Amino acid sequence: MSDLPNTTLQHIYRSNILTSKILEEVFRAHTEVVFQKNEFLLKEDQTANEYYCLENGLVRSFVHDYKGNDITTQFFCNNEIVIEVNSLFLQIPAKENIQALTPCKCWKITLEDFQHLYQTIPEIAEWGRAWMSQRLFLLKQCSVSMITDSATDRYLALQKEHPQILREAPIKDIASYLGITDTSLSRIRKEVAKA
Repeated sequence: MSDLPNTTLQHIYRSNILTSKILEEVFRAHTEVVFQKNEFLLKEDQTANEYYCLENGLVRSFVHDYKGNDITTQFFCNNEIVIEVNSLFLQIPAKENIQALTPCKCWKITLEDFQHLYQTIPEIAEWGRAWMSQRLFLLKQCSVSMITDSATDRYLALQKEHPQILREAPIKDIASYLGITDTSLSRIRKEVAKA
């Protein structure tokens, strides 16, 4: 696979239907890009023209509510795809901002290159559909959890599934993602530490 690394791309594109030959073509379509802490990958009202495979670092997406508060909508961890799906695939201005919380190394693929792979390699189209189905499932799970689970349970789930977020994200970003105040999050952390 030439000099492309790449455990990150292998992890992201892992699938029984993608052969080594297909993966080589997919990997060649990506270019390495580095973001500094606090640098934006996408700003509100810009239109996304690429997505990123995050090799290392932590990224978040956020919006401003009707009062102007900064609310975290998602975190992206190592070996995940950083994407604003609506903006990219509908080619409309983004409603969310996407920002590096730490220095980040990513592998970028443009919409044009992805569409070429999607249209010329049936297995990539199948992979894309499976990935999108999984994202929809996780999004639904998250929105239901915000209603049915306590803040403590949501925190514990985050601790179990994405410990990187708790290690690297600022408390205010974690709190807004969980739908609670910084004070409530501090209290939950103390209670969990005692348990």
